[in-house]
Amino acid sequence: MDQSNHPSTRRSFLKSSLAWSAGAALTTSGLTRFTGAALAQNNTGSKRIALGFDNFSIRALGWKASALLDYAAKQQVDYIMFSDLDVYESFEDCALRDVKMKADDLGLKIHAGTGGVCPSSGAFNDRHGTAQEHLELTIRVAKALGSPVARCYLGTGRDRQGEGGIWRHIKEMVKTLQSVRSQALDAGVKIAVENHAGDMQSWELVQLIEEAGPEFVGATMDSGNATWTIEDPTASLEILAPYAVSTGLRDSAVWEKEKSIGVAWTAIGEGSVDFKEYVRKYSELCPDTPFILEIISGIPRDYSVYGDPGFWNVYPEARAKDFARFVELSKAGNPYQPAENPKGSTRRETEQLGQLAELERSIQYCKEALGLGLKTA
Repeated sequence: MDQSNHPSTRRSFLKSSLAWSAGAALTTSGLTRFTGAALAQNNTGSKRIALGFDNFSIRALGWKASALLDYAAKQQVDYIMFSDLDVYESFEDCALRDVKMKADDLGLKIHAGTGGVCPSSGAFNDRHGTAQEHLELTIRVAKALGSPVARCYLGTGRDRQGEGGIWRHIKEMVKTLQSVRSQALDAGVKIAVENHAGDMQSWELVQLIEEAGPEFVGATMDSGNATWTIEDPTASLEILAPYAVSTGLRDSAVWEKEKSIGVAWTAIGEGSVDFKEYVRKYSELCPDTPFILEIISGIPRDYSVYGDPGFWNVYPEARAKDFARFVELSKAGNPYQPAENPKGSTRRETEQLGQLAELERSIQYCKEALGLGLKTA
């Protein structure tokens, strides 16, 4: 593992147009413009962080935008992330305008998004045209909804395999992003690339953002996906916070085995992450960025970090100090125990009830234990 912060091979690949400090300053200064006011004052005069959720948290219900907005209003959250384009009945301006008007009436702000937009990734789908056309559509939708961000991602952990590893896909992703630079800037929309499903470690995502241009590209910071790239979510927060314009947050059970480390996702407050400490750092590092829940549970994984030398082939430049934080988290963690959620009469109904229960427990925990959210009952 490379113990340096900036591997020389990456210097030759990415011609760092902006230094870290300059990029962080530029991105941080632009956060309010791109994310909107995410803070308010509570009765004590201290600031609170806005709270929301990603519609993927309750994907089994198959709800469209209007139903999702109604549900979000009942949950007394501040934001909703529409992370896919299938939630809209139409991409016509009048239909999108109706969605925005309803959100405004309910006192909700929208973050808009889509899926994979890297043409070289195995996860890319051309249903919305080329990668550039897909991003152009997402930017147009975001602008119509008043969303300051257009969330998207590169791919999955499979893209780390093969010749060139993840860097050949980062190179293609940068090209795609730069092809819509003028559209994003004209629309006042920042493209928010997520660390997704094991594709990029946090520092790699930072390199992508810096090369593409932090004036129009930021991060969707995903705490659960950090564990799928053998990272401690709190360490990932520290790296991505200066670039974070949106989020997709959940807890993870992380525990040490004899020759491996186990990982499984959980509702907030039910895993190994110290979210009180996480929120303390979040409030210092990126308080203007809404705390958006993307609750997914289970999907246990086993990372053979000790017993299989070949495991590290897909992480040739993993940073020792970051991995050490992940190991420390695993030593303090407990094995995953599935939550006891409500049962339905069918498998689908059980899935729907479980997703609703885990999201609502997470919202309650965030409000009551973590002091998040701008609204009071």
